[in-house]
Amino acid sequence: MNLKIGVIVSVGPYTHQAADTAYHFVKAALRKGYDVPRVFFYHDGVAVSNRLQVPPQDERNVQRNWTALAQDAGIDLVVCVAAAQRRGVLDAKEAARLGKDSDTLAEGFRISGLGQMIEMAIQCDRIVTFGD
Repeated sequence: MNLKIGVIVSVGPYTHQAADTAYHFVKAALRKGYDVPRVFFYHDGVAVSNRLQVPPQDERNVQRNWTALAQDAGIDLVVCVAAAQRRGVLDAKEAARLGKDSDTLAEGFRISGLGQMIEMAIQCDRIVTFGD
């Protein structure tokens, strides 16, 4: 039975190295054969999931890296709904419900509540937090 690791990212992609470090940690854990079923983006970490980010071409694209990793490895990327709304990160359903003209959630991410973080903590053997 593989060790299950849950990951929490709680800082933004360009204000701190934590979101990038979490990405590399998850890649390394997967290479070692560990199971990483879910990454939960919380507080300012929800900014990682904003599809409207346009970093310079010669810099890392944290959102694109997470999207690709989730697609390749089947990782559930969950964004905290309350933190996301405060920061303008909305999926199509929430944007319509709130009367906004556009969604901003990047492909590969989904918005949900703190229950997903609690479920991850219950189901995983270890929780690793990157950020505050």
